[in-house]
Amino acid sequence: MPSIYQLKPAFQNLLRPMVQRLYNNGVTANQVTVLAGIVSVLVGAVIAWFASHPWIFVLVPIWMFLRMALNAVDGMLAREFGQQSHLGAYLNELCDIIADAALILPFALIPDASLLLVLLVTLLALFSEYAGVLGAMVGASRRYDGPMGKSDRAFVLGVLATGIALGWLGALWVDGVMAVVAALLVYTLVNRVRHGLSQVKENAPSA
Repeated sequence: MPSIYQLKPAFQNLLRPMVQRLYNNGVTANQVTVLAGIVSVLVGAVIAWFASHPWIFVLVPIWMFLRMALNAVDGMLAREFGQQSHLGAYLNELCDIIADAALILPFALIPDASLLLVLLVTLLALFSEYAGVLGAMVGASRRYDGPMGKSDRAFVLGVLATGIALGWLGALWVDGVMAVVAALLVYTLVNRVRHGLSQVKENAPSA
């Protein structure tokens, strides 16, 4: 399925000179991963604390973009500079789902927005990422299939938050977008399981 994740190689090319400088200065992939996770939690906490002021949601698109950049940077440091590790794999997956939860949950504090829908999206985001990780466990690759992967969620929630910050969108829009995102996350989860199983079958030695 189409996904913003498919734009990642071009984005990485833009970041490559900066990644080289970070490596030259001794920055590690794990440091970048943990930094992105910690700042995501702090941003989510700040938004939650000041949620009665809609303008605070402008932090969501700003941080979502920076977080995507940091996620690309840590991956490039790991792959291209020999910093891949088992600890890094754990940190990458755990920090991602923690950051997702921290940045999605504040939408529940929009007056009259549905707490149930926001919680549903938070849980489905976690389940879809877990389904992607399980690909490697069953003999496939780590699955990033769309249509509502991490980058797609960041884009949609960033646009929604911008509308909230500008005073254009309210609870009805939050509920509508969350409902659509939830449906697409279910589709994403199914896609990741289905494509993971197909890959396993393709990789299986013929009798």
